[in-house]
Amino acid sequence: MRNDSTARNSEALLSEAMVRLGHQQPPEGVTVETDPLKLLHELQVYQAELNLQNEELRRTQVELEASRVYYFELYDLAPVGYCTLDEEGLILQANLTAASMLGVAREELVKQPIHCFILTEDFDTFHRHSQQLFASSEQQACDLRMVKKDGTVLWVRLCSVSVQDADGTRLCRTAIGDITTSKHAEEALHAQKEFFHQIAENLSDFIAVLDLEGRRIYNSPSYQQFFGATDVLRNTDSFAEVHPDDRERVKRAFRETVETGVGHQLEYRLRMDDGRIRDMESRGSVIKDSDGRVARVVVVSRDITEHKQLQEQVRQMAFSDVLTGLPNRRLFSDRLSQAMAASMRSACYGALMFLDLDNFKPLNDAHGHDVGDLLLIAAADRLKHCVREMDTVARFGGDEFVVMLSQLDVDKAESISQSETVAEKLRAILSEPYLLHVTPAAKANTRVEHRCTVSIGVTLFHDHEASPADILRRADSAMYQAKQAGGN
Repeated sequence: MRNDSTARNSEALLSEAMVRLGHQQPPEGVTVETDPLKLLHELQVYQAELNLQNEELRRTQVELEASRVYYFELYDLAPVGYCTLDEEGLILQANLTAASMLGVAREELVKQPIHCFILTEDFDTFHRHSQQLFASSEQQACDLRMVKKDGTVLWVRLCSVSVQDADGTRLCRTAIGDITTSKHAEEALHAQKEFFHQIAENLSDFIAVLDLEGRRIYNSPSYQQFFGATDVLRNTDSFAEVHPDDRERVKRAFRETVETGVGHQLEYRLRMDDGRIRDMESRGSVIKDSDGRVARVVVVSRDITEHKQLQEQVRQMAFSDVLTGLPNRRLFSDRLSQAMAASMRSACYGALMFLDLDNFKPLNDAHGHDVGDLLLIAAADRLKHCVREMDTVARFGGDEFVVMLSQLDVDKAESISQSETVAEKLRAILSEPYLLHVTPAAKANTRVEHRCTVSIGVTLFHDHEASPADILRRADSAMYQAKQAGGN
């Protein structure tokens, strides 16, 4: 009776323990024993095992939650949109970024054909993209325009790969990047490039882009008038055609521009293959890289040859006699002032001669002013060949000439003798016959022979004892004395 009672008590104890542990039946391997202590030990061991299993389950749940958060951050909150498409272009899955990019809720995006969000003009681009993707199974990329729910158009770059799901269905996983800002910047840059290209193509000025060694990277079409086709200039030395006398100066200015980033403006000469010399005016500027360092030099040049020629013509008109090319009254006055200053430094005398042709008017009356001009030109040529290079021959107008002899001698008498010798030489050479060849309108060439003499007045000058005007008056007065004495 005692053993039966003990067994019943043990079974009751086991059942109560199982209820507390949440089980209706004892676990496998746990049997009712007659020893209550052994039974209690086995139950405690089982309780410990359950606690370990519960702890493992809790840790797994924490990891799953962390993975879910990580997935949300990595996929849904990624800076680019992600979509999964079937072969027909139906959107099966999309992250929040894709939905936000297109201005719709995610549920409005899923199960929709992606064509609903692509600009009509770019359907063909997406179609080719899909065909290439499923045909090659390699990653494909393309740029196209998509339309947001509110009608806003945005540029995107699609990067897609082809995959298979568990049942073998082919899918397309696509990353969508918004490139609207960069695309607009690219378009603006292209428009700006085209704008400046059109300017460069149509400018008469010469535009060259050079590397830091002065080699040509680009030359505008205007260079064709100098060098022919501009493509032959690429990678050639831009200093090669610079006149040897100007080359080092141009190189120095180029180096300073590269070193300082400050452009120079300078004039120099180009020597062409055919020997022609062209005058150029250039201004340099620099193009810097992202680090602020000089990367290229831009040179804008103008051909100023004709301008220089016009300047010289103006100068000649201002300071030279148009008919004979001799210095005029203005230039002669400057030369006289210089000669007087030189006389003060050297203590040498100078001489001024005033010349007037004696028999000039009858020639004009008989044959006209054109023939008279030929005589004046011939007389001027004879005068230039009778004096030293340091002396000056000028025409004051009409048939009046002036000759200035510089640096004669420190002795006055010797200076008088020298000036008399030159004056006599001039008188003799101007008195020789002139053979003037004239071509009247509608007539054959006519040769006119003419003889004329010259009256010469001479005065010396020394230091600044008299003004230039006084010296001219003295010479003019002496000339009139010679003229009144019968001329020649």
